[in-house]
Amino acid sequence: MFGLGTIVNTIAVVVGGIIGLLLKNGLKNRYQETIMQGIGLAVLFVGISGAMTGMLKISKSIIESTGSLILVLSLCFGALIGEFINIEKRIEQFGFYLKSKVKSNDSKFIEGFVSTSLVICVGAMAIVGSFQDGLLHDPSILISKAVMDFVIVMVFASTLGVGTIFSAIPIFVYQGLLTVCASFLAPYFTMTMISNISFVGSVLIFAVGTNLCFHTKIKVGNLLPAVFMPLLLALFM
Repeated sequence: MFGLGTIVNTIAVVVGGIIGLLLKNGLKNRYQETIMQGIGLAVLFVGISGAMTGMLKISKSIIESTGSLILVLSLCFGALIGEFINIEKRIEQFGFYLKSKVKSNDSKFIEGFVSTSLVICVGAMAIVGSFQDGLLHDPSILISKAVMDFVIVMVFASTLGVGTIFSAIPIFVYQGLLTVCASFLAPYFTMTMISNISFVGSVLIFAVGTNLCFHTKIKVGNLLPAVFMPLLLALFM
């Protein structure tokens, strides 16, 4: 089914948010911390696996590393574009707009919406998974992401309130559009381009896991344009 990954992911976010709201007193901090560390470890190794698959090739029983230059250039140019646009700031502004429209009195509405959106929507798994679903009709990454998002949103909703559930809106629109675009562009993509998009995206997935696991401040949102850089670099390399 076309777009199955996005549909499953959106439902998982809503259901996870509702269950989280039912936990009125919130999960104890020690449970939250351990759960988030576990999710962080899972995301880390999803990223490592994807990056190694894209960068390591076996030729005549010899392991060779490829794509290092593309990775460096993609991250550098992607960071410049992302900081110029200030993607993470735009998401925060959308959160304020959404709060005004739903007329919520929840003081944590913005924090819940923005924090949840940055974790589940801005993450590179959304881009790589949507491209894989649209290009190869394989929703496996998005379904794996849906399981992680279910737990993340449940934890966030138990402490940050109803704003977390509204992150289902950008995730449905964002991943849905990426899946549709990837499907239309499939005839123009070579397998090398798809592989490069996947492994650059996997490095950002690793960064998301690092943020979740070690509480670092890598601006993954502002690095997102890096995922699309292999398409432009293919014109010159």
